[in-house]
Amino acid sequence: MAWIAAIRRPNITFENTPPHMLVCSKHFHKGKCFVVVNTSYIALNRNHRAMLLFTTKTTAEIQPQQITPQHEDEDLQDCKMCSLRLQEVAHLQGENLILKKGLSKQKLDTEFLKDNNSKVKFYTGLPSFALLMGVLQQISPSLPDTGRKISHFQMLLLTLMCLRLNLPIAHIAHLFDISRTTTSTVFNITVNVLYAHLSPLVHWPGRHCIQASMPHQYVEMFGDRVTVIIDSFELFIERAAAPATRPRIKHTMKYLIGITPQGTISFISKGWGGLLADRGFDIKESVALMGATLKIPAFTRGRSQLQAKDVEDTRKLAHVWIHVERVIGCLLSKYTVLNDTIHLGFVVPCEGENMTLLDKIVAVSCALTNMCPSVVVKQASDE
Repeated sequence: MAWIAAIRRPNITFENTPPHMLVCSKHFHKGKCFVVVNTSYIALNRNHRAMLLFTTKTTAEIQPQQITPQHEDEDLQDCKMCSLRLQEVAHLQGENLILKKGLSKQKLDTEFLKDNNSKVKFYTGLPSFALLMGVLQQISPSLPDTGRKISHFQMLLLTLMCLRLNLPIAHIAHLFDISRTTTSTVFNITVNVLYAHLSPLVHWPGRHCIQASMPHQYVEMFGDRVTVIIDSFELFIERAAAPATRPRIKHTMKYLIGITPQGTISFISKGWGGLLADRGFDIKESVALMGATLKIPAFTRGRSQLQAKDVEDTRKLAHVWIHVERVIGCLLSKYTVLNDTIHLGFVVPCEGENMTLLDKIVAVSCALTNMCPSVVVKQASDE
């Protein structure tokens, strides 16, 4: 009766079963008809087809991974390929580093001058890269932050290149990849900062310091009383466009310079216009008030010839006076901007100050010259 109930055919009985009616074997346990005793549930396996499909599909997905053999040769080949790729990556990284270093050397930065003192001397006038970095360390806190445009080192290098090589602003702007306006602004700012920090290097030393290292030739001629050797030099200034100005007249700025017997610049004046000659130094009385004596070459002043004593004194003065000429020549040749015609805007007084930008440029050039070996001491040692 349980089997008849599972068939769900109300007209079917064991006695009355039509011959043309069949029952699928899936309605029987194990595919055969048998009577299940004390069973109220007969499984029809309706979802067997779907479950079989799902099981087969899952097995098909997993089976290749389970049956794929792992060969040691393939692992070894993969390791060799990885090793070759790592070697190629390392080679490319090394090549990239070399190219970066080469590119940085072309850029006007620290790498451009590092470990090359001859290049430092050519572009800045300073004798070594270490001294250049010392100047940078001194002035860097006072320099403004320009962001990515130009670094503090490049600001210093730009300014020193302008002073040393007297390159046009347009050329400097091209080298540092900045505009002309930025180049001029950087130059003016850096000159002011350099003047504030380096101007104390041009100072008048105490007498005991001068006497302690007085060159022997000064002691022989003047004893130990020599304090300073003075002279003057002039710079040509750009003339304003004026029809009434005579073209042969050159405007100049004169500077009084003083050096110690050792060849260090100990004094530099502000610039003055007009005519100035060493024979016009009428300061004997003022110097005498300080207990000093001014020695200047003798002049004929209407006389036919000099006296023998005047000739001897002039010869002694000329022998030591040549040293200040060497210092002036070193200053003008080291920072060639002073040899060219100065722009008229450089002689305009700075805002709120009683000196011009040219005065600061001259003072900075003197301070930088004092950082270099003295030409006087070198000459004395050669003699």
